[in-house]
Amino acid sequence: MTEYKTKEQKSRFYNSGDWKRMREYIKKRDGYECQECKRQGKVSVDTYEYSQRAKRKKIKLVVDHIKELEECPDLALDDENLETLCVTCHNIKHGRYFRRFEWKRNKWEDDERW
Repeated sequence: MTEYKTKEQKSRFYNSGDWKRMREYIKKRDGYECQECKRQGKVSVDTYEYSQRAKRKKIKLVVDHIKELEECPDLALDDENLETLCVTCHNIKHGRYFRRFEWKRNKWEDDERW
């Protein structure tokens, strides 16, 4: 069984033709919508915008392994272990979400109003 522990092993997997075909199949199956947003009653779809700076399509949706690749390598290409997520939901799932602005608390919020 193939392991996906190192960065090189993961990179080889994510650049493979099998993964690219499966990724496109999963996005199509999920209607090009984020499944987590859908569970929360929101809609997040792919916009197909193009980034001039990056010279490629802006990534709005990713295909995520429900059971992580390192933990369950045998489920790497199992369509029941894959779902479409928007970049925000994917980052939140993996603990990579940071707020750009931390809102300051209004120091007068609890004061009596006249």
